[in-house]
Amino acid sequence: MRRKLEYAAAWPFIKILGILPRPLCRLFAITIAQAVYLIHVRLRRVGMRNLELAFPEKSRAERRRILQEEFTSLGRQLAEVCQFPKYTRENVDQVVVYDGLENYEHAYARGKGVLFLTAHFGGWELSAFAHSLHGHWLHIVMRPMDNPYLDRLIQSYRTMHGNKTVGKDDFVRGLLAAMKCSETVGILMDTNMTPPQGVFVNFFGIPACTASGLARIALRTDAAVVPGFTIWDKSLGKYRLHFDPALTLIRTGDLQADIIANTQLLTRVIEDYVRKYPDQWLWVHRRWKTRPEGQPPLY
Repeated sequence: MRRKLEYAAAWPFIKILGILPRPLCRLFAITIAQAVYLIHVRLRRVGMRNLELAFPEKSRAERRRILQEEFTSLGRQLAEVCQFPKYTRENVDQVVVYDGLENYEHAYARGKGVLFLTAHFGGWELSAFAHSLHGHWLHIVMRPMDNPYLDRLIQSYRTMHGNKTVGKDDFVRGLLAAMKCSETVGILMDTNMTPPQGVFVNFFGIPACTASGLARIALRTDAAVVPGFTIWDKSLGKYRLHFDPALTLIRTGDLQADIIANTQLLTRVIEDYVRKYPDQWLWVHRRWKTRPEGQPPLY
């Protein structure tokens, strides 16, 4: 019953925001996000702790500013997700523009599949959506939402223009099948994991249990690993879907060592983006929750 009530509340909220003009929709969504920032003490506490761990050199006031701006970023993205049904190939450039598309195209042309490395950063929900509107549909690796009704709604938005979803329980088989067909898979690789799915690599100098599946699949299939991040560009007043050149993987012949080394390489790419745009990453996730054996909890 509780889940049905949550869905009943979320459905009209998303629909109402969706029919508003974009500027008004964004204003409402950012206002709601800032209200959550003020009200939700636990999220604020987690965010401040993460910022303390990542940026010990910054003052508390600086960390608080970054966290508050993160909620603005979340509100901005919420507005765009609610507006998804309005966007077409002809008008999506009002919201998201390409930056470095040639890097993706070169990687895709290799014909061995593309692993689209990204994170809960900027407008991550817009990455696959805008890419699919331009004819580049992909598989999205995702964990189902706890509320099945809301999960169904969000999945319908994510797959509106050809994208397909791959559940985390079917992660390896789904990725191998996609690479065999020379397709693209988008992977958010910045969440806390637990062994054996995760290995410990440094993130902001702190051991973080990190999904190793992307590195394993890339080494096994020789698929191209292309970093792609949807960055809010204040000067443009829109997002840039930025692609870097495909990464050169580390191959020493020691498979387990190579998996760890490449997981570190991919994590370092994410860290570099977070350092450059700290107000656009999801600080309220307990990224360092899983600790190496014998180490005390950080939260």
